[in-house]
Amino acid sequence: MADEPLVLGIETSCDETGVGIVRGTTLLADAVASSVDAHARYGGVVPEIASRAHLEAMVPTIERALKDAGVAARDLDGIAVTAGPGLAGALLVGVSAAKAYAYALNKPLYGVNHLASHICVDQLEHGPLPEPTMALLVSGGHSSLLLAPDITADVRPMGATIDDAAGEAFDKIARVLDLGFPGGPVIDRLAKEGNPEAIAFPRGLSGAKDPAYDFSFSGLKTAVARWIEAKRAAGEEVPVRDVAASFQEAVVDVLTRKAVRACKDEGVDHLMIGGGVAANSRLRALAEERCERAGIRLRVPRPKLCTDNGAMVAALGAEMVARNRAASDWELSADSSLPVTDPHVPGEHHHGHDHDHVHELSQDNLYS
Repeated sequence: MADEPLVLGIETSCDETGVGIVRGTTLLADAVASSVDAHARYGGVVPEIASRAHLEAMVPTIERALKDAGVAARDLDGIAVTAGPGLAGALLVGVSAAKAYAYALNKPLYGVNHLASHICVDQLEHGPLPEPTMALLVSGGHSSLLLAPDITADVRPMGATIDDAAGEAFDKIARVLDLGFPGGPVIDRLAKEGNPEAIAFPRGLSGAKDPAYDFSFSGLKTAVARWIEAKRAAGEEVPVRDVAASFQEAVVDVLTRKAVRACKDEGVDHLMIGGGVAANSRLRALAEERCERAGIRLRVPRPKLCTDNGAMVAALGAEMVARNRAASDWELSADSSLPVTDPHVPGEHHHGHDHDHVHELSQDNLYS
């Protein structure tokens, strides 16, 4: 199908410079330059370092993606970019680059939402999203339960974390256990050798009177840290593998239970899980088990597409083009707290395929 939109997506919301190229729902290139090593010694992402790294990586990463995809920049049907949420300085680098490319190539620009992109990426793996889609997004910055009747125009928050995101909790517990940064992959690995029932850590917001779909991980984090401190104070050895397994179980137990409950309550017969923590092997296994029991189809993209990447932004951009959504205009700016209810940031008065509005300022008045 030659008429499927060819879109380049740029993602710079945190510490990955991601550039993806998608034709319709087919992934052609997914190039990533990560600055995670530059942040590791600080134990967390430093916005200023991330922004500078994006600046340095941007052009080479775009060139690599075009080469991988075997397409020329002039063949693109649009440029999509994460407009938010994320780190303001980091987002600005991506938005500025996207504007420059869109302007130079005379292509429409689409500022899209980071969270909606995490949901849309599953189209590259499992084909078009069912409507509505129920999505559980778990990452370093977000834990949300979202219902998306239309990924390009209608995304509804069902529940969210009221304190730490799941990924943050993994990082903090890893720090207490001296396991380094980021904490997710190393806890996942150690937990496989531990007993998930060794220590009864609390399940946040699981009482009858608690909000049905909201999450809380700060109480769990404190409980785990105190348990470790008590062991150390008593001069006993900390059973790192059991702590990792029991902590991880407490997180994924609550995430999967609430997600399955939301599907049942809303009559949605499948669940999509995305975001960096969706790469966690125990979360995948438990979700699979519970969904099967409830008769719900589970869709989880492969781990590389769960963490931040440009392919997810390109996927949502291609969907915007395919559904004839309005492009963004030159006033597009980065919004670090862009609400999930805005899957994209359309221009003020543009509809349909009239993409010429993108070039209201003519080339000569740029220099006059």
